[in-house]
Amino acid sequence: MNDLTTFREITAHRGKRLEYFTIVWNSIEGLIGIGAGAVAGSISLVGFGIDSLIEVSSGTTLLWRMSVDADVGRRERNERLSLRIVGSCFLALAFYLTCAALLDLGRKTAPERSIPGVALAVISLIVMPILSRAKRKVGRALGSAAMRADARQTDFCVCLSVILLIGLVLNAALGWWWADPIAKEGFDGIRAKVCC
Repeated sequence: MNDLTTFREITAHRGKRLEYFTIVWNSIEGLIGIGAGAVAGSISLVGFGIDSLIEVSSGTTLLWRMSVDADVGRRERNERLSLRIVGSCFLALAFYLTCAALLDLGRKTAPERSIPGVALAVISLIVMPILSRAKRKVGRALGSAAMRADARQTDFCVCLSVILLIGLVLNAALGWWWADPIAKEGFDGIRAKVCC
């Protein structure tokens, strides 16, 4: 076994660890986001939670891709398929969130304050940039377009966390109920860039 093969195996193993972390983190983040959003009636928080669960599918797909890194043919097929799966999930999310936000705006549905939602957004702002950097490093080392795309999605999760935090804080501090569905619309704008 030569040094390049060993380096690639070690890097692919690091990529697997990052994806395991992504799966666990986003599962917890998704469940908390959906639960806290359902309790508070916050479409942006529920959307953030659903987005986190979609990131689980991305992480699972990348884990699958990393498991066949040594097999060039399977690696390329897995990369193409993973990009399609994740893109389809995000399109479905965008459709759901658009419909829900329009209904909330039309009905003037005011979400309650959500301290767990604010805490979730703040913690996500700490964890996601570190995770994204690590994924980018692995993606460059392996020449993996799928891993680099996953790192970009993690970057967008940082943007979504900022948007979520702004919407939740405006609602909690100033009672601006409309900031929640407007924040959700910001999600759609960010996700449209990811899908394209």
